[in-house]
Amino acid sequence: MEVNVMQDILGKNDALADAMKADFAARRIFVLNLMGSPGSGKTTLMEATLRALSGEMRIAVIEGDLFTSKDADRIGACGAQVVQINTAGGCHLDAPMVEKALKSLDLDNLDLIVIENVGNLVCPAEFALGEDAKAVVLSVTEGDDKPMKYPLMFKESAVALINKTDLLPFTNFDLPQATEDIKTIHPGAEVLPISATKGDGMDAWFDWLRKKVNAKKEGAV
Repeated sequence: MEVNVMQDILGKNDALADAMKADFAARRIFVLNLMGSPGSGKTTLMEATLRALSGEMRIAVIEGDLFTSKDADRIGACGAQVVQINTAGGCHLDAPMVEKALKSLDLDNLDLIVIENVGNLVCPAEFALGEDAKAVVLSVTEGDDKPMKYPLMFKESAVALINKTDLLPFTNFDLPQATEDIKTIHPGAEVLPISATKGDGMDAWFDWLRKKVNAKKEGAV
């Protein structure tokens, strides 16, 4: 009975997500579902991304958190359209939450929507949100064992950003091993070592986003 209930929930979610994805395609908006643990650096990554790319593309951010609007306030300070979703304890965003948030955005004047999901390495990967791609942020302070411990998140993500590489000398994080594990789980995934605070490796991330946004404009995504 529990399996049937879960299948019903996911089925309804996926149907709405498919409808939203079709609308995004019609509008030529690239949508990214950004996932990762609490403290992995997702919001810091978005701040750096907005500073670098807001002059060349129109970006909005949907912020998912259990409580507070602290992350949305940080994003808003960067000048982007931003909508806060508070799940009141829920461990992930779902399609109905995102659909409601979209009503607060000017969809006719956007090139990129980033949905920053609730900090969690488990639940968010299971729920489609109408996105074109998923991305996961893994910080070196979390340990290089996380891809194998939480494989679904990495299997579903088109790009894995290994963040806080400036802290590598102070950890025992094995970057080659983590990269190999991610590639084993998802051979086609991009693995990008970055430091969102220091700027190391960020150009590769910006280029990845540019290619995806431009491809969507041309109808290739």
